[in-house]
Amino acid sequence: MVIDIALIISVLLQFGASFLAVSLIRRTKFNISWILISIGFLFMAFRRLLELIVIFENDNSSESVLSSWIAVLISLLMFIGTIYIRRIFNLQDRIDMLRKENESKVLSAIIKTEEKERRSFAKEIHDGLGPILSAIKMSSSAINKTDLGETNWKIFSQIEMAVDEAIVGVKEISNNLSPHILEKYGLDKAMKSFTTNIISRDCEIIYSSNLEGKRYDDNLEVILYRVIGELLTNTVKHAEASKVNVSLFDDGKHMELLYSDNGVGFSLNETETEGMGLFNIRSRIKSLNGKIEMHSSPEEGFFLKITIQL
Repeated sequence: MVIDIALIISVLLQFGASFLAVSLIRRTKFNISWILISIGFLFMAFRRLLELIVIFENDNSSESVLSSWIAVLISLLMFIGTIYIRRIFNLQDRIDMLRKENESKVLSAIIKTEEKERRSFAKEIHDGLGPILSAIKMSSSAINKTDLGETNWKIFSQIEMAVDEAIVGVKEISNNLSPHILEKYGLDKAMKSFTTNIISRDCEIIYSSNLEGKRYDDNLEVILYRVIGELLTNTVKHAEASKVNVSLFDDGKHMELLYSDNGVGFSLNETETEGMGLFNIRSRIKSLNGKIEMHSSPEEGFFLKITIQL
């Protein structure tokens, strides 16, 4: 009686080991060697079932009892072995997850350091060069222009114009390095200002969102701002597009960026291997554990979708 129960349990263990092996096929990315091993486990289970039927139909001799106990032991060992194999796969998955997390942390640290340096440069330019140019502007405005001759007047006018352009340039450079609107008011207002200030006679830029001034993590806001800025710059310079759509949506769980233009398009594979722009975008989004989809081909425009879990 005991041996009969043990044999039934051994068959169940054998089938359990087989199903565990089959369940791991997907984890091995359908590796052919593991598929063959799983099929072998399954056939062994069916063979044990047939042997059990034969044993029940015949009287148990001492030799068959010994063979049966050996079969029970083999089944038990196979079942325990597949459990430990599964633990190995779980450990491998955990290692892969930790590796991805560490990669994201490293990328995030690099981006944060880059933004810190940008802020530092912007502050140095704004606080250092800005006041000097303003002092020159004030000093020049104090000059009595009625005593200047015609030639000196032209030279002075050119100097004033150059100083004005330098002051505007310093402000633009400082703002590009570290956008003050983004820091103070958030991503939505910064994008509205950015898309409004891009001057292009031939390209209409349409921006839409449901953010309504909501604030997010600094890293997320900066990365999305930089990504959109790089996309818009590339479109205006290279795409020959007449229309660009930029959309930002928050559904409570995810932030979604949709970007498209009706420009000349490009071969995505060739551009990704040769250019740095798309590589930089992928790296930035990867640091947020985001998902990115890109579609483009010659004469068919460009489409990008980014999804980031909040």
